[in-house]
Amino acid sequence: MRILIAGAGIAGPTLAYWLLRTGHEPTLVERAPHLREGGYVVDFWGTGFDVAERMSIVPRLMDEGYHVREMREVSRTGRRIAHLDPVRVIEGAAGGRYVTVGRSELSRAVYCAMEGSAETIFSDSVQTLDDDGTRVRVRFESGVEREFDLVVGADGLHSRIRSLSFGPEKQYERYLGITVAAFDLEGYRPREELIAVTHTEVGAQMLRLALHDDATMFCFIFRHEGDVPIDDVGEQQSLLRRRLRGMGGDVPGVLEQMPRARTFYMDRASQIRMPQWSKGRVALIGDAAACPSLLAGQGSALAMVEAFVLACALHETDGDHRAAFSSYEDRLKRVVGDKQDAAIGLGSAFAPRNRAQLWLRAAVIGLMGVPLVSRLAMGRSLRDPIELPPTPNG
Repeated sequence: MRILIAGAGIAGPTLAYWLLRTGHEPTLVERAPHLREGGYVVDFWGTGFDVAERMSIVPRLMDEGYHVREMREVSRTGRRIAHLDPVRVIEGAAGGRYVTVGRSELSRAVYCAMEGSAETIFSDSVQTLDDDGTRVRVRFESGVEREFDLVVGADGLHSRIRSLSFGPEKQYERYLGITVAAFDLEGYRPREELIAVTHTEVGAQMLRLALHDDATMFCFIFRHEGDVPIDDVGEQQSLLRRRLRGMGGDVPGVLEQMPRARTFYMDRASQIRMPQWSKGRVALIGDAAACPSLLAGQGSALAMVEAFVLACALHETDGDHRAAFSSYEDRLKRVVGDKQDAAIGLGSAFAPRNRAQLWLRAAVIGLMGVPLVSRLAMGRSLRDPIELPPTPNG
């Protein structure tokens, strides 16, 4: 079947890879002029790691990723007040199947695994969809019109495909009252290799992590109830300065250097909750279908799992899209919903509402330094209750 996939982030190329393996003809369309760069890092493990193994990209991820040896919480003056050894605690609990990797590096690894076999259209997006029951007529923003057997929206939190087929974003978005910003700077000092440094105050947190090529990533998570500017970096940076004015630690100096950032990302931390992920010949995967929010930390892995399961379902049903879409949702909807529920209360771990939550956060990090406590806690959280179908032979 000819299948259009909107979005060349992580979910889209993963789906394209497995569709190619099973004899379909995927086309990727991405509104950006190239694969996206910058952004934040993700902790990659669990069933998403299993999918990556089946795609033979784990060696690349382990090579390009980071094995952080200390997570360090510091005070306004830079004094260490709590710390955790992720290699011992997290990687140990995950049996070594864990890596911190840039989201853009993960996306590029997945895309390169296709070896150029899928048609990819950059600098364009879907303008209209017409599903007549036998095919989907698509008009692109460029004016080109084409027909496809199926259309899959893998175009993120603000999915255009979802809006066209299922209705306005406001029907499905659940904003968690927190905004996330991330950017990187070249040549920033101090540079502490493989140490994730966090400074947390009531309502906000800054994370600093040294990256490859003398770059340093900064991620800000802060409570914000107002609107978040979209696609206007100047307004986004102004919001960040206003909201974090008065924060201590490295924050003032980092914000002063922010205009020279190589890349800049900002968006609200939201969940997408939908009664169903498909309609007719259109389906959604990844954040477009069920964004767990940036706070959950598993969006990229879940996106790969959803893409793999959907491709397998299409293969198992010999292209019967109704049966495939139903199987896809039956396998994953409850598990993904549980992960969304678990993520709702995580905001206080990143941006405490009050000083009591701030104190509790530091205490929990301290307890995680105790081997028995960390093994018990991480052992539970790193067990992923998703069973993947067998790898399709094509």
